[in-house]
Amino acid sequence: MKFRAHDTFFIRKGWLSKGMKCVNINGDIFISKTENPMDVLGIGANMVKALRYWLQAVGLTKEPSTGRRVQSFTDFGQKVFDNDRFIEENGTLYLLQYKLACNQEDATAWYFFFNEFNMSEFSRDDFVAALQRYIKMMNHSENVAIRSLNDDFTCIINTYVPRFKTNPNRINPESNIDCPLGELGLVDILSKEKKTYRKAIPMASTINPWVALAVIQHQAQGKTEISLNELLTAPKNIGRVFNLDAITMLDILYTINNSVRSKSTAQLA
Repeated sequence: MKFRAHDTFFIRKGWLSKGMKCVNINGDIFISKTENPMDVLGIGANMVKALRYWLQAVGLTKEPSTGRRVQSFTDFGQKVFDNDRFIEENGTLYLLQYKLACNQEDATAWYFFFNEFNMSEFSRDDFVAALQRYIKMMNHSENVAIRSLNDDFTCIINTYVPRFKTNPNRINPESNIDCPLGELGLVDILSKEKKTYRKAIPMASTINPWVALAVIQHQAQGKTEISLNELLTAPKNIGRVFNLDAITMLDILYTINNSVRSKSTAQLA
């Protein structure tokens, strides 16, 4: 389990692209003794640490657990860098969301929020109390500071709720301070006065059917059949990581079916 590894900095627009570009050129950019990563990346020291963490948390890069901590692309990261390095496609964002929401070890609060936390409307206190129970249930021996859990909650909110919603009079909607995952619309404000939030259901049309199918196949782990209930409620599957309800999920499955049939027909033609 890992908490507050982001040092309170959520992913800013352009960060992941900049990080991938630098890793592609020099895998030891974050530990280099000849180059200053702050100068190369154009961000502060704490942000450099956060970016190093986020690249791994969303599955774009990896580091060896021992020896020289040089970063390299994962297979997924290489595909993103080759095909959508500026992360302009919604499908890429959903895949990054899938990777992040499944990362139980390095992004525990995110995993818990999407896969184990069943409240659709909640406050900070609701989330932190539930996360504390989850940590105890998992027999986690370390004492996790309440501040770390609070900071993780704040970072989750800043990841998915654009700043123009939280501070409409202070933030330009085109500001690059927002997290790109906020474009998915998975979390919204319920009440500013009460500081409550809600999980939001994305429109089925925003989810690329091939992305949804890739997640289903990855979670099926070779099984040829999977129940609708498992797709909707099993941890790490499309219903959980994308905040789907039954109707939206069925719409997506219908689109997947049509897409697969169309591709099969085209191949036979």
